[in-house]
Amino acid sequence: MSAISSICHIHNESISHEHGSTLMKELLRYPADNIDTWQQDDIFLGCHNQWITPESRHEKLPFYHPDLDLAITSDAIIDNRDELFEKLQIPITDRKEMTDSLLIMIAYKKWGKQAPKHLIGDFAFIIWDPRESSLFGARDFSGARSLYFAKSEGLIGFCTMIRPLLTLPGMGKELCETWISEFLAIPITIEAVDLFTTVYKRVRQVPPSHSFTLKDGHLTFDRYCTIVPEKTLKLRSNGEYEEAFREVYKKAITSRLRTFREVGANLSGGLDSGSVVSIAAKELQLENKKLHTFSYVPVEDFQDWTHRSQVANEKSHIKETVNFVGNINDQYFDFPTMNPLTEIDDWLDLMESPYKFFENSFWIKGIYEQAQRTNAGVLLTGNRGNWTVSWGPVMDYQASLLRQMNWFKLNREMSLYSNNLGIAKSRLYRHLGRKAFPSLVKLLARNSEQAVELPNLINPDFAKKTAVYERLDEYGYDFWGKSTGDIYDIRNQQFEKLFYWTITGTVGCKQSLRHSLWERDATNDLRVIRFCLSLPKEQSVQDGFGRSLIRRSTKNYLPDSIRLNQKERGVQGADGIHRMLPSWKQFLHEISQVVKDSAVSEYLNINEMKNALSMFEHSPRPELIFDANFKTLMRGLIFHRFISKYT
Repeated sequence: MSAISSICHIHNESISHEHGSTLMKELLRYPADNIDTWQQDDIFLGCHNQWITPESRHEKLPFYHPDLDLAITSDAIIDNRDELFEKLQIPITDRKEMTDSLLIMIAYKKWGKQAPKHLIGDFAFIIWDPRESSLFGARDFSGARSLYFAKSEGLIGFCTMIRPLLTLPGMGKELCETWISEFLAIPITIEAVDLFTTVYKRVRQVPPSHSFTLKDGHLTFDRYCTIVPEKTLKLRSNGEYEEAFREVYKKAITSRLRTFREVGANLSGGLDSGSVVSIAAKELQLENKKLHTFSYVPVEDFQDWTHRSQVANEKSHIKETVNFVGNINDQYFDFPTMNPLTEIDDWLDLMESPYKFFENSFWIKGIYEQAQRTNAGVLLTGNRGNWTVSWGPVMDYQASLLRQMNWFKLNREMSLYSNNLGIAKSRLYRHLGRKAFPSLVKLLARNSEQAVELPNLINPDFAKKTAVYERLDEYGYDFWGKSTGDIYDIRNQQFEKLFYWTITGTVGCKQSLRHSLWERDATNDLRVIRFCLSLPKEQSVQDGFGRSLIRRSTKNYLPDSIRLNQKERGVQGADGIHRMLPSWKQFLHEISQVVKDSAVSEYLNINEMKNALSMFEHSPRPELIFDANFKTLMRGLIFHRFISKYT
């Protein structure tokens, strides 16, 4: 794992050593096992290297290979090494010690610009090809590793982080109104739909699933990966589907255990992280290694206000998984001194831009800190599991049966689901119509006097000036959702539209770099995604169970109390406001200053912020942590702090 950098002169003139040196100095804030540079006239490559895998120990990056006549700087862990060894005909004697960076170079030598299509893993890399007089690079399909670029005074610079690029000669900190307008207008955690942009006008980014080529002063981009549902997989029995799933899932998890240090995992009480942990712990036992799990729990005096179908404190559920699986060193943390307010400045420094995920910010940061103390090289997660391995929306599947008028199957599935939940079918039928015919429901809501308008954080004049809503529509972002309300179409968009997922990779990359460990998500493995998208609907919902395939496939891997649980789901960050109560006056005071500050009034909807403020001035209720008005206040505050400190 590395922070990589590169500078190229557009007009083939020599680059001052000072430019590369200044850029690299900005990376000294992050730990490194080795720091090195490589320069040849108009090309500079740099690497702030952190050793994670056994092969990376004492790896030299950047690296020039005289036989290949290529130079590389790389931030990569490649997971399909065995497959690549065969495709590239790597001698068996060379495979064990071969670094991922050399493997990427050999792949580029064989396939050229098509090389990224053959790579599975988390990566960002830059290759200098003297024969082509070109710079080529790529970022992995979901953006697990970040890569930014900037042009200034005849130079083009690339870097894992934004801040170093601001040191290039002639660079300023002018804000990008396109990015800001999208950040403020989009109500969910997505930052922007134009993934070339960043908060700074002159710093841009290589989007996920894209490669770039810099040749003759021209920078071009190519999208090398688009994930679309493939031909439906047809096997003969449930058992065959389960076996095939376990095979691909186990391969994805096992490939992410490749570290000479300890292995950690972020563990909740559900199926996604639980299934990852259950397989990882068994594999590590074969190596006489123990899996370290890190779990967030609410502070001791928090009273759970969540619905009976939700669980704010998942410790008892986690314990059931730990005791059943074995070979786990389980650890639980309530981070009593941390809350969404105390961590803002640190997150802004890390992210180099405003952010929205304040509800979970404190415990995400805390778990990374604890994993670092355990000397973990890898932190396993199951972040994308809801869309892949544990996909299976019960009511949506049954709604599709209703639309198809498949009465026999619908009645059977409804009866079984009702029995599993212990709820009368009559109650379930109330929700089924809304799922089956959402267009009618939305039309009624739009025309109803009771329709609720959500608070909007963006200044209406700024929204009009930047034409942000028209732009969001062009990118296919729809606040109301697709008119059909088809959850399967929405799922497909999660993989087709790159903006849905990139923030997760950015957070993981930057936290990983700070703590010298690598976040790895087997539920986001490209092989796993393609397999799960190829499954028939009936494998995901069956016999009254949603998430059917993973429930069936983890028999003997997870306890039945977790594996078959459909009545409760964990919810993280529910104690956020409760944690903030001792500093509530400070919070209100700062918000009152935000709404008075002319520096942000051009961007923020001050009237909406004032309305939201009036709701929280007296005895804030802890259950409002996920309320839209509280989001308006916190996101406005975070944006204000960024503008005040970093522009």
